[in-house]
Amino acid sequence: MYSIYDYAYNGLLYLNNILRPRHKRLSQLMIYSTTLCQSKCKHCNIWQKEPEHLSLDDIKRMMESKCITRRTIVGLEGGEFLLHPQAKEIMAWFQQNHPNYTLLSNCLAPHLVIDAVRKYKPIHLYISLDGGRETYQYMRGRDGYDKVIEVIETLKDEIPTSLMFCLSPWNNFQDMEYVINVAKKYNIDVRIGIYGTMAFFDTTSDLLSSPDFVKQIPANIHDTQENYDFVALYDEWRKGHLKLRCQSIMSCLVIHSDGEVPICQNLGVALGNIHEKTLDEIFNGREACKTQCKYSKECNDCWINFHRKYDIILVRNFERLLPKWLIEKFYGKYQWTDNPKQTYSKHLKEIQ
Repeated sequence: MYSIYDYAYNGLLYLNNILRPRHKRLSQLMIYSTTLCQSKCKHCNIWQKEPEHLSLDDIKRMMESKCITRRTIVGLEGGEFLLHPQAKEIMAWFQQNHPNYTLLSNCLAPHLVIDAVRKYKPIHLYISLDGGRETYQYMRGRDGYDKVIEVIETLKDEIPTSLMFCLSPWNNFQDMEYVINVAKKYNIDVRIGIYGTMAFFDTTSDLLSSPDFVKQIPANIHDTQENYDFVALYDEWRKGHLKLRCQSIMSCLVIHSDGEVPICQNLGVALGNIHEKTLDEIFNGREACKTQCKYSKECNDCWINFHRKYDIILVRNFERLLPKWLIEKFYGKYQWTDNPKQTYSKHLKEIQ
């Protein structure tokens, strides 16, 4: 999933963003450009919102920001991005001006997805799939399983493709195992997330809870990259044992369809709005830096994969090079389990 070059680049970016907080650069920018969606998901209520969009002009103005570089990966999503009234124009602009962009889709309009990918050439396609046919219809309120498979079979050899699985109160580990097997069948990537409450999507249900959480994780997760530790460590986090600083907010950002820029996807804390300030002012302004510094040190309140996978990878890579006590001299206190001295590698060996 990640190359050595990716790790090296992100390490240098981390150092820049920590040492030069008024000149931070983004590694990822996710643009929730529209609230339109033809799905009726139980784990997301965005489809009940009034239609709202960021315009192409909004996006073009935002993309002029200094905090966005040619290596910044921009994700286009919604809602369902391809329902955006300017979807084609936006993708055409990115193809010409910032080709390092990705597309996220539920694939309920398969021919729209196939045509858009072939014409506008995003670098990666992410497809939502949370289980087999019955689970899909139960969770998403639509009979869309065959449409997802149609897109996979058509595009898997034309564009790097990832299945996006979300473990939630409405599916289970058997569904996770099923989706991993689908990914293996078609030789594509799978990325696993865990349901959390995010205000933009009006998600409200309680977090997952199970006394035998780790034991239920399917064995075939070990055939995937960057997933097992994220899922297994969730169990320590929900018990209140795992504590990591949230460093992802220093290099990863999302923008909502109303122009609001939250500090992260979990907290109800906005850094600003692109209709009122430039993205550079919002992300690198003096007040923004104070807010980011505060929450990066204090917040441990979510297990959203967009944020926490970054933190896991960062700290586990530190531990490959340095002893834990030395890392804590510059990073701050952290722990993977209820034992503050436990290292990442020792804990993973014990639970596998």
